[in-house]
Order: sequence, then structure tokens, then C-alpha cells
Amino acid sequence: MSGFVNFAKQWFPVFMLGAVFGKLMEDTGMARSVAMALTKVIGTKRAILGVLVSCAVLTYGGVSLFVVVFAVYPLALSLFQEANISRRLIPGTVALGAFTFTMTAIPGTPQIQNLIPVPYFNTNSMAAPIMGITAAIIMAVGGYAYMRWREKQLTAKGEGYTEPKDNKIVQVEGAAPHFILSILPLIIVVVTLNILKWDIVVALLSGIILLLLLNIKKFKGFVRAINGGAVGSVTAIVNTSAAVGFGTVVQAVPGFDRLTALLMGVKGNPLISEAIAVNVLAGSTGSASGGMGIALEALGERYYELALSTGVDPEAFHRIASLSSGGLDAMPHNGAVLTLLTITGMTHKDSYKDIFVVAVAIPILAIVAAIILASLGIY
Repeated sequence: MSGFVNFAKQWFPVFMLGAVFGKLMEDTGMARSVAMALTKVIGTKRAILGVLVSCAVLTYGGVSLFVVVFAVYPLALSLFQEANISRRLIPGTVALGAFTFTMTAIPGTPQIQNLIPVPYFNTNSMAAPIMGITAAIIMAVGGYAYMRWREKQLTAKGEGYTEPKDNKIVQVEGAAPHFILSILPLIIVVVTLNILKWDIVVALLSGIILLLLLNIKKFKGFVRAINGGAVGSVTAIVNTSAAVGFGTVVQAVPGFDRLTALLMGVKGNPLISEAIAVNVLAGSTGSASGGMGIALEALGERYYELALSTGVDPEAFHRIASLSSGGLDAMPHNGAVLTLLTITGMTHKDSYKDIFVVAVAIPILAIVAAIILASLGIY
């Protein structure tokens, strides 16, 4: 309970405000507006790139992964239909844009996976920018190249777009707000967090207040959206806190010392043992934030001491922890994966192979590249 309560006390405001921000972006149509504008610029001939960029911009702006899926899926359907691309590629494309480089790699992202390591290593959201950007390029370029290869492969087999059997897409009524107005709240969150160096809670509040002011004519729906976001955040924080609480119990059992000795005994760069610990725990819990929370709660202090004693910059430990949370987390039982497949009407058999490649295999390669950079003293 101590682990559960301490994590919930520290992170509940961030979970709640992030969920409220995302829900307001969804309900006001601003998330849809940003996605529509970006896909128009990129064009239907590059449907996969359009969906990928739309997901990435929304995620980097602080919108939660689940909201991004709901906002982008209707657009993805229309784009894939016009380009005659198989629907089975939609989950992999969305996962690449929302579950990978904008979640863990690009410096400054307000996603929780980039914020949890901050107090453990006395860093900030911009930690280890070169490592992060390099990993992001590997994930984005590698993932996009793979998805394009899959598109050509399926097209060559004669597999094109097919209508969903049970289309339950909720159509948003009314015109979407202007793109410039819609992207302003996203910019405010990123700028206040990384340039003005405001606390993430204040940054999210700034985005929410601006969002409310820009949509003042829709004030009747504000309470419902805020309540919906707040209620949704409770499940997320309870699940993650429960995982961290489990980690606290693990620390108390006799075998934990042997596990710690095993991890700390991994030869070479200590970042390797951190990457292994976070990946394994994220995979076993099916949660990026939960797995990282367990690992850092149990071993964060030791890794920070290692950073100080070995001369490896604590920022490198921050970035590797963040990157590693987005590796094995996207296993078949991951909540975000299950939600994505449910919304898109696909099964694991249809689409999980693509999700695995873009959200597990390529991110692990990116972690290896980041560790090599850190070994060379490049952060």
C-alpha cells in the first residue's frame, strides 16, 4: 500500500489533467481538426504517412494515446479507403505514431513515460536529447519503411480496402474548429513545459484553460468532458499504482536481493541492466508506465548512485528508462493494444504482427543504438 499510495499521490494530478486535456480536445473537435489538416497537407496518396504524422503531433502535444486512437481512426478509414490500402495496416500505423517515438523518445514530450524518471534522476523532460532524437529517427523512419513495405506486399497479393463489418464510428456533429486554433493548446503545453520550464501540472492547466477559452461557445459540454476525462484517469492511475505497489512487495521478498545482484552484475554499461529491468517488467505487466514505475521504485536509487559513481550522465539513465518502457510493453495483453484492435475492428491475427514490429522490435533496436551513443559519451 505504501508503494501504491506514494505513486498515486505524486502522479494523480498529471494523469487526471492529461486525461481531461485529451477529452476536451476530443469533444471540442480540435483533435479531429489537427488530424484532418495534417492529412490534407500530406495527401491521400501517402495515407500511412498522413495517419502516422497526425498521431505523432497529437501525442507529442499531450493528448493521451487512447484519445488519439478515437480521433484518428475515422480519418484513417477514409484515407485508406481512398488509397485502397488494407484496413489491417491501420492498427500498426496508429501504434507507430502514438505508442513509440512521441511517447518515449522525442525530448520534451509531455507523455507520462517521459516524466516518471524525472524525480529519480533529477532531470527534466528534455533529458539526453541526442540519444532521444536518434532513437526517434530509428523508430519513425524504420517503422514507416516497414509499413510501406507491408502496403506494397498486400497490394501485390490483391488485398485492398474492405468495409468494416460493424462500423461503430461515432460521427462528430458540426464543423471542426480551425486548425490554427486547434493546435494552439498543444503548442502551449509543450512550450510551457520545455521552454518556460513550468511544472507539468501547470503546463497541462495552461493548455486546458486556453482550450476552454477558445471553445467558450461550447461551454455546455465542458462539465461532461471534464468529468469524463477525470473518471477515465482513475482507472489508469489505479492500474499503474497497483503495479508499483506490487513492485514494493517484490522488494520485500528474499529473492529480490538475488534479482538485484543479477541485474547489477550485468557486465558492461549499467544502462544495459536498466534497459533489461524496465523492458522485462513493462512486458510482464503489459504497461509501459507500470513496468517503469516498478523498476525505478525498486532500483532507481541504485541506478542514480551508479550514474554518479561511473560518470554516466543521469540524463542517459532517464532516457534509457523512458525508451525501455516502450519496448516489450506492447505485448498482446497490453491495454492500449487491446483497445486499438477493438476500435479498429481487427484481431491479433489480422494486425498484431505489424504492431509487434513497429512498437516492440524496432524500439528495442533504438534502445541499443541509444546505449551505444551513451557508451561513447554522446547524450
